[in-house]
Amino acid sequence: MLSLLLSLSWLGGPALGVAQPPALVEPVAPSQPQLIAQTAPSPYRVPALQADATGRLWVGSWNGLIRIHPETGAIERRVAIPGRTLESLAMDRVGRIWVGSALGLVRVDPRTNEITAQNFTLPSNRVLALQLDHRGFLWAGTDRGLAMISPDQGLLMTTLQDLQGVSANALSLDGNNHLWVGTLDGLVQINTANAFPIGRVGNLPGGAVQALALGPRGNLWVGTPSGVFVVDPVRAELVRSVSAMRDRNVRTIGFDANRNVWVGTSEGLFHLKADSGELLGRVPLLPSGQILSVAPGVGNKVWVGTSEGLGWVSQMTGQGNPHRGLVNPQLLEAQR
Repeated sequence: MLSLLLSLSWLGGPALGVAQPPALVEPVAPSQPQLIAQTAPSPYRVPALQADATGRLWVGSWNGLIRIHPETGAIERRVAIPGRTLESLAMDRVGRIWVGSALGLVRVDPRTNEITAQNFTLPSNRVLALQLDHRGFLWAGTDRGLAMISPDQGLLMTTLQDLQGVSANALSLDGNNHLWVGTLDGLVQINTANAFPIGRVGNLPGGAVQALALGPRGNLWVGTPSGVFVVDPVRAELVRSVSAMRDRNVRTIGFDANRNVWVGTSEGLFHLKADSGELLGRVPLLPSGQILSVAPGVGNKVWVGTSEGLGWVSQMTGQGNPHRGLVNPQLLEAQR
């Protein structure tokens, strides 16, 4: 169902510069992926990471929104977000940070830390994924469908609530600027001009799509509870399965400047060659083996969001490290 609604308060902001990509990360050796057991959802969970136009890293956690210096790890800003349980982040064309949480969508001016718009009339208040399209419109994936938003005018332009697979868990654009939506029942392709579904890829092993990223050769990399799968977005069909990730519960996928892929699973963070799927290593010593988000190429590290806090991968050693200001203190105590 499509609808046109006015639902955001609006304040503008100036354009910011664009950061350059950083150096690469060294390959790593396998090791144990988890240091402490997770019994209940932790307030230190980090489901989302987003670089801004100055090259800083925004960390979306269940403790709120935090901006850090990506090379030193220094905490520079904290923003109080309604509900605090953040799920997704995105940056619009003029550098504003959009935050999806369990209570809806808000827009943050990174210069002032002010919330300059907020929306609680989406198909659902729980915003799981955010994606900017080629025209600058923001797509919000919720557990009950999609919404398209005009970031500048403060308009909720359209909603798509009869999405096959219901929940829009993950979003990505393809090379033709169509939107792909990872749902509980595979992939749905959306025409961004009119919000109409135009294609679908079903029968993926694992069923539910939990992670989605556009690869360096224009294919979609898809993460499900059963592994990683490569889909041709032009033909809308499954191309191959990545054997190294078979039967792993995949939560996040990201590509680095060397065109290699980082795959976050419930059993740790893995580094693979994108062209062959060859396993380069598994990262040891991260805060938890439950990997929720990854940001390769931000600063001089690979930043990693886990169920117990923020971690990073060293270029020099290839090992993981906890960010000591943004992890569960029980973990730090256990390491002493």
